[in-house]
Amino acid sequence: MSTVINILKILAIVYVVILVLMFFFQERLIFFAQPISNPYVNRFTEHEITFERDGVTLHGWFVRKEVSAEVPLIIYYGGNAEEVSGNLLDLKSYPDSALLFMNYRGYGRSEGRPSEKNLVSDALFILDEITERENIDLRHVVLFGRSLGSGVATQVAHHRIVGGVILITPFDSLANVAKSHYPVFPVKLLVRHPFESEKFAKDITIPALNIMGSSDGIIPNRHSKALAEAWKGEMESVIIQQADHNNIQLFPQYWQAINRFLDSLAREK
Repeated sequence: MSTVINILKILAIVYVVILVLMFFFQERLIFFAQPISNPYVNRFTEHEITFERDGVTLHGWFVRKEVSAEVPLIIYYGGNAEEVSGNLLDLKSYPDSALLFMNYRGYGRSEGRPSEKNLVSDALFILDEITERENIDLRHVVLFGRSLGSGVATQVAHHRIVGGVILITPFDSLANVAKSHYPVFPVKLLVRHPFESEKFAKDITIPALNIMGSSDGIIPNRHSKALAEAWKGEMESVIIQQADHNNIQLFPQYWQAINRFLDSLAREK
């Protein structure tokens, strides 16, 4: 009996240690800041743009066009391990759009440290700055969030009335996703960056597109569907068969759905 009790004590100590590590080091589990490793970015130096906020420089790329109802400004928010310069190779997939790809704090050449609060407040600041600088109507802006970026895009849409929102492999809340992966831990009590998109979605009337991969094992479809059900406005949901979390953009249906949605927004204006 004493042996069993000792084993249980050891297991309890290990469990508590894991909880402590999850709480204090969760930023390393949520945000995988990446440097710019793509040599082709040198071909896009003319599009580089920076914003200064609270002593922090935020860096990205802005592909300028004359923005209108037919030519929206798409602002992209990447995934938790995504340095966004990779999107520069997809410019031809957005034939009629101005594009803004900004790296989060700590990613690429952006300074600072990422957190939910910083990502969302930076996104709002950048949206306000770029629309004021370029004299762009918010109704001609489309927010585009992938994975973790869907949480940023959702919160920005909660605070600003834009023209539309595109969400790729989104979630209802990061805490719920974490619970799916770590069911034995009280993650909802531990997560300091919960990205509670479902809560914000209940007040958002902006039209949205939700694209999911049927084989997504990182953000299971049920979390994307829960967000779609909570969204107050009209939301179109598309499931791409055989696509997973990381290769969904390689399927032609992905770009077809995005451009069809952008066309529908232009027709409505």
